[in-house]
Amino acid sequence: MQHQILEITLGIAFLVLSLGVHEAAHAYVAYRCGDGTAKEQGRLTLNPMAHLDPFMTVLLPLFLYLTSAPFLFGGARPVPVNPMRLRRPLRDMMLVALAGPISNVLLAIIFTVAYKAMYYVGHMDPQALAPQVMWTALSFNLVLAVFNMIPIPPLDGSRVMTYLLPRGLRERYVSLEPLGMVLVVALLMTGALGWIWHIASLPMFNFVDFMTGGAW
Repeated sequence: MQHQILEITLGIAFLVLSLGVHEAAHAYVAYRCGDGTAKEQGRLTLNPMAHLDPFMTVLLPLFLYLTSAPFLFGGARPVPVNPMRLRRPLRDMMLVALAGPISNVLLAIIFTVAYKAMYYVGHMDPQALAPQVMWTALSFNLVLAVFNMIPIPPLDGSRVMTYLLPRGLRERYVSLEPLGMVLVVALLMTGALGWIWHIASLPMFNFVDFMTGGAW
C-alpha cells in the first residue's frame, strides 16, 4: 500500500511538472513570435506553481476522483496570448498551440530514456517504484499530447485546424469555441476520448520507442 501511495504521489508530481512545461512552451513560442504577454505576467517559467489553477488543477480532479466519477479531467491555467501582438497572428497562433503537445512528446522521450536506462542498464525490475513512475510519467505526457491535439476549441489542435481550414470554413469553425468545453465533456462522458486514445496510443508509444533506440 505504501509503495502504491508513493507511486501515485510521484506520478501526480510529474504530471504537474509536465503541465508546467506544456504551458511554459506556449509562453516561450508566443514570446519568440512577438507577444510578450505571458512573459510580462510571469508565465515564461518552468516553475509549475506559476501555471497551476486551484480549481482545474487541484479541486476538480480531486472531486472527480473522490466521487468515483467515470472519468478524470483537469488542466493548468491557460497561458495568455494576444494575437494582435503576434507578427503573423494566424500562423503564430498555430505555432504557439503546437508548442505544448510537442513539449509533452519531448518529455515522454526523456522519461522513456530514463525507463530504458533503469531496465536495460540498471537491470531493475519493471515493477519497481522508479521504473513504474517513469512509465506513468511518459504515459501521462503522451495522453496530454493526444488530448490537446483533438481539434475542438479551445484545445491546441483547434488552433492548428483554424490555420489549415480555408477562410470560409474557418469562421464557422471558430464560432464553435463557446461550445468547446461542452463538446470536450461530452467526449469524456461518452467514452469517445478513450476510443481516441485507443487508436493513438500504439503509434505514440511506438514513436517514442523508435526515437529512443528501441530495445537497448
